[in-house]
Amino acid sequence: MKAKEVDALLLKLKARFEQHPRRHQSVAWADVQARLEGQAVALSSLQAMEGSGGEPDVIAQDAQSGRITFCDCAAESPAGRRSLCYDREALDSRKENKPAGNAVEAAAAMGVALLTEADYRELQALGDFDTKTSSWIATPAEVRALGGALFCDRRYGRVFVYHNGAQSYYAARGWRGLLRI
Repeated sequence: MKAKEVDALLLKLKARFEQHPRRHQSVAWADVQARLEGQAVALSSLQAMEGSGGEPDVIAQDAQSGRITFCDCAAESPAGRRSLCYDREALDSRKENKPAGNAVEAAAAMGVALLTEADYRELQALGDFDTKTSSWIATPAEVRALGGALFCDRRYGRVFVYHNGAQSYYAARGWRGLLRI
């Protein structure tokens, strides 16, 4: 990324950080900025999260290591990451009407991780997300081995975890990423 792009990204991240203090009550922006300095790969990942509609924001800082956790905090599953099946195996198994890609490889290409169920529940403790959409989450190997994959959403004031065939895809289902720096 060019210096001008980095500056613009940092300004956007700082503005979001200041707009949503509840998400990171014990974290100072100066610590976040210091952690991001010289982290070209992490900045590229954050830019990709931002560019696909994720609205990344800080949600935690590890007290011992100082690591900062960014998560997609868009109200709904990021618009630029929807209509994807779960992983490569699922994509390859589709004979017709293949989606443009899959969530697992898209996350890896961005340099981020899919949220686990625990991560998703922690995010939902910070606000109401996915009230009209849903998001694929990292699926345990034993579920995936049976052909399934997990996704989550918030309905009726509760967080739900569901299953679907990993090859399925929907216009309202995307995925959220997590980045630890």
